[in-house]
Amino acid sequence: MEKEIIMDYVALLKEKKLAATPQRLEIINLLSLYGHLSIDELYKLLVVKFSSISLATVYKNIHIMTAKLFLTELPIPNRKNVYELIKETHSHVVCSKCDEILDVDIDTSALFNEAAQISHFKLQTSSIVFNGRCPKCA
Repeated sequence: MEKEIIMDYVALLKEKKLAATPQRLEIINLLSLYGHLSIDELYKLLVVKFSSISLATVYKNIHIMTAKLFLTELPIPNRKNVYELIKETHSHVVCSKCDEILDVDIDTSALFNEAAQISHFKLQTSSIVFNGRCPKCA
């Protein structure tokens, strides 16, 4: 990791009142590199760098970072939930064959408003996942 990028991650963690531990910095680095990872995938990548890290430590860090609105959990049907860094509102497309996940920036405000109007809920967030086959698997 470049020193400048590490400093940005440290500042982001401090902004959320989280300690900038080497494990948290690496979680952020991995999510910025790969985009979307499950806890098991994160653990497999982290154990290469931190041989004594436990799965419980990964769960604890992900839970804390999600609670502090630093990460978001993305439920994917028929698959383990994945995590990503918090970013602008977006939806996801998931390949039903190879499990590739991509972010898609589409305006879902009309759908959000219609769901609120029909249900009479005071909606706070939405998570839209489109499933299909990517160009490689189609």
